[in-house]
Amino acid sequence: MDDERLASLRELEERLRLRFHEISWLDQALTHKSFIYETDPLGKESNEVLEFLGDAVLNLAVSHLLFRELPKAHEGTLSQHRAHLVKRASLASLSKELALEHHLLLGKGELLNGGKKKTSILANTYEALIGAIYLDSGYEGVLEVIQRHFARHLRSEMTSHSFDDYKSYLQEQTQQTHGVSPKYEVFHESGPDHDKRFQASVIVEGAVRGIGWGKSKKEAEQEAAKKALETIGTKPQPPSTQ
Repeated sequence: MDDERLASLRELEERLRLRFHEISWLDQALTHKSFIYETDPLGKESNEVLEFLGDAVLNLAVSHLLFRELPKAHEGTLSQHRAHLVKRASLASLSKELALEHHLLLGKGELLNGGKKKTSILANTYEALIGAIYLDSGYEGVLEVIQRHFARHLRSEMTSHSFDDYKSYLQEQTQQTHGVSPKYEVFHESGPDHDKRFQASVIVEGAVRGIGWGKSKKEAEQEAAKKALETIGTKPQPPSTQ
């Protein structure tokens, strides 16, 4: 590793507020496969394996943090929050906040193709970074970093993220109050093949609690769940952190 590259990585360490035991992990996390294909550097590997590892670690750590914030939440609710937090656009945004693109090694072709601005590459680079930190610092070390990176996003998720998964919320409510899960039935469809409309009902303890229409079966079921929540007087909202 030449002095210029090492200086670039040390600068990033300052921004990360983290000192790597093995700086080579950070170097690999910021090496795109296009750079390897074009330059074939001796002994240097791309970040693809670190990206794979980082994806798994990130899902575990974010699940851990969500469970800590919402210990009584239903699995469906936690899954929805996690999916929103770790989606490609969110990870790309974190990558930009850390200015990872300034340290990313890309092939000339990918550079000319705007690779440093591509959501997919930025998101994958962030995952590779998480994989590198995990290998260098272990789970507790990477959890601390992820908590720091996601703190603001977690607060926003808990307070302002619009809640539109009515089925998950209804599932949580009926499990808590009745100890049963709602059942859905699509009992009517109309319109031509290119413009179908479906009607669904949701049944709780043998009684129809809501009926909804939609352009798909899933949409009709979501509308039925929404109507059921209105019927039982529960406003769909993110669960309390208490």
